[in-house]
Amino acid sequence: MAVERSGTMTGNNRFDHFWQQQGEWVEAPNQRRGGESGVQRLSGENGQVLYSKRQIGHIYRSLMHPFGRPTVLREYDALNSFEQLGVRVPHIVYCGVERDAEHQWRALLVSEALDGFEDCDNWYANGARERYSPALHERMLQDLAENLARMHRGHWQHGCLYGKHVFIKVIGEGDEARAEVALLDLEKCRRRISCQRAAANDLKQLRRHSSFNDAEWQKLLYFYQMAFGSAVKGLEQ
Repeated sequence: MAVERSGTMTGNNRFDHFWQQQGEWVEAPNQRRGGESGVQRLSGENGQVLYSKRQIGHIYRSLMHPFGRPTVLREYDALNSFEQLGVRVPHIVYCGVERDAEHQWRALLVSEALDGFEDCDNWYANGARERYSPALHERMLQDLAENLARMHRGHWQHGCLYGKHVFIKVIGEGDEARAEVALLDLEKCRRRISCQRAAANDLKQLRRHSSFNDAEWQKLLYFYQMAFGSAVKGLEQ
């Protein structure tokens, strides 16, 4: 199967087009889930930077898919839903899967680069606290909180909410500067019956695996509770 999001080629032609392209590995292939998965940086049309997740035999199983389904399709489902919910995520260029001659899954998920964005851990490590005003930090934390609240109100749990998967872009200068936040690496996303449980799990994970200090974390929780619309029990204060 192939899922088209843009371009004129269809079916196997488009799959082969992206599969045959080679670029720099930004995430070397990992051996897991019965196969391998890695990410390459590609050069698209007009010099556009793309990221291509390439997988062979990399599947997950569920009640709906007991025989296995490529994990890029779960990530594709999440990216589509997040866009509809107003959660900032990379734009999908192409997603497709097929079986090779040995009947093993091959899968691709190609997305546009987040131009100008930097992951949260590096943002702080590179001196963001010194470079930007407290007001800009508040705007960043508020934007992150609002994106997370939209995701959780939609009953989605990120499942791997680390600082390295939260990306930040500063737009403008001085008092007019603002920050935009985007979420990456949605491979482990899943829908939850309880949006409260999805929220509690993700926020506890972010608290453990991010660079926020205590004051920043308290401010993030404040903005999150305002955006979510009700208290989320069990959060670390």
